[in-house]
Amino acid sequence: MKIPFLKYSLIVACLLFINCKNNTAEQEVEIMNAPVKNDADVTEKNDNSTLQDSTLSQALIEGKQVYEQNCVVCHQSSGGGVPNMNPPLNGTDYVLGDKERLISIVLNGSSAGLKVNGVSYSNSMPAFAENLDDTQIANVLTYIRNSFGNKASQISKEDVSAVRGSAKK
Repeated sequence: MKIPFLKYSLIVACLLFINCKNNTAEQEVEIMNAPVKNDADVTEKNDNSTLQDSTLSQALIEGKQVYEQNCVVCHQSSGGGVPNMNPPLNGTDYVLGDKERLISIVLNGSSAGLKVNGVSYSNSMPAFAENLDDTQIANVLTYIRNSFGNKASQISKEDVSAVRGSAKK
């Protein structure tokens, strides 16, 4: 009975590996040049826009590294997830909506099933509060919120610190 599971696991691992290697240079350029996007949290650019763009660019570069080290296996290089197992990160309310909810999921993980766009996903999300600091979490979430066709505001280290602090109380 373990042999079919092993075969299935090997097939899934191969597919994940192949999918990880399909990241094109065009996708990387698009991610690197992503501007601050429009949503309820974005304010008009002021004289500090060059600094903001520089900060965002650095967050995207560092966030991509964190994503590739911790997230890509489950959510894929495309951000599309794995059907019925790991939810997609592109165009979902969980990514584009409430920042605190998203930060909380990354910090604390989730063992509850998740329904996204009418599809149920069953895999647990591990907690990263112990493995990643506030800057790493802010950067990876900024990367996710501005990749895979997403367009949302940056998440700051202070945003993550506030959610981490409220969870300790």
